[in-house]
Parts: sequence; structure tokens; C-alpha cells
Amino acid sequence: MLDYIKGEITELTPASVIVEVGGLGYIANISLNTYSALTGLKDCKLYVYEAIREDAHLLFGFIDPRERELFLQLISVSGVGANTARMVLSSLAVYELEGIISTGNASALKTVKGIGSKTAERIIIDLKDKVKLRENPAESASVSTAYSETAQEAVSALVMLGFNQPASQKVVGKIVKDNPALTVEQIIKNALKML
Repeated sequence: MLDYIKGEITELTPASVIVEVGGLGYIANISLNTYSALTGLKDCKLYVYEAIREDAHLLFGFIDPRERELFLQLISVSGVGANTARMVLSSLAVYELEGIISTGNASALKTVKGIGSKTAERIIIDLKDKVKLRENPAESASVSTAYSETAQEAVSALVMLGFNQPASQKVVGKIVKDNPALTVEQIIKNALKML
């Protein structure tokens, strides 16, 4: 089972990406959220889900583990396939979907193409206790940290130093946004002054 692939983006469309790793090109189906995050990048790290069927081996790629986690939860719901789950994740940001499921807002789920009332209700019933409501990434900056490995390393280091993760993500996100060229050490030093 693959956990992630990391390599050069050789082709990117709103529905898929080809990532070259060691001379092999892996095609992964992606959501619009992941497409937006990959636009303009030369290299990427994609968290993947491998669907092995009789007629095909498919990869689904996600810019962040939270998105993959939600995808896996969605496909565990009876009647929700991989393409429907991808459509849901293309229509709603991760934090929006978590909020909709946590609050039981079936009517918001029905706005997604291919999701009827029964499926919306089933998603909410099946996932309400499994989905954690987290902060909007615009506030916590976890989306920007998801795209930057140096930022992720800095957050991990700060957490190991005893700072809580949401506060670390917020501070690191602000630092990286203001100056994206900093090294991990520089980010940590700046963050320590702000935490």
C-alpha cells in the first residue's frame, strides 16, 4: 500500500496529475482543492489512496492528509464511490465539509452534484461521530503549511518543543506567508519570538 508519492509534476489538469518518480509517471485522480494547491508548482508530495479493482489500479492523490482521511471516510459510506467522494471534495473545502457533517447540515451536502437527500443523510449519519470539526485553514494557516515542507518541519519541531499544534501552525503560516524563502531554522527562530 502506498502512503504518498513525491516527485516532479509532469502534467496537471483539474481532474488528474502525473507525478514522475524515479523515471515512472504515476497518474493520480485529484480534487479541485488539490489542483488549486498544485497549480504553479514543479514538484509535489501527494498523499495517495490506491484503489485496486479487477479492471483497473487507480490512484487518488491529496495535497493534505486531512483531505485523504475525509475521502476514505466518504467512500466507507454505502452508496458513495470514489468519484462521488472526489466530487464532494472538489465542491467543498475540507474544513467546510467537516463543519457540514459535524452540524448535520444535509441540505448543504445536497448542493453537491450527484448527492441526493438519501445519500446526504447517510453521509451525515455514518460520519457525524467520526469527523472532527477543525479550524478554518484561513484562520489556522494549516493549508499553507500543508503545501510547504519547510513549514511542516517547523511546525513539527515546535510541537516537539512543547507548543500546541494549532498555535504553531498559525504562527508558522503567517511567517511563511510573509517570507516564503526562509529556512526551517529561520522559521523556528521567528516563531519562538511570536509564541
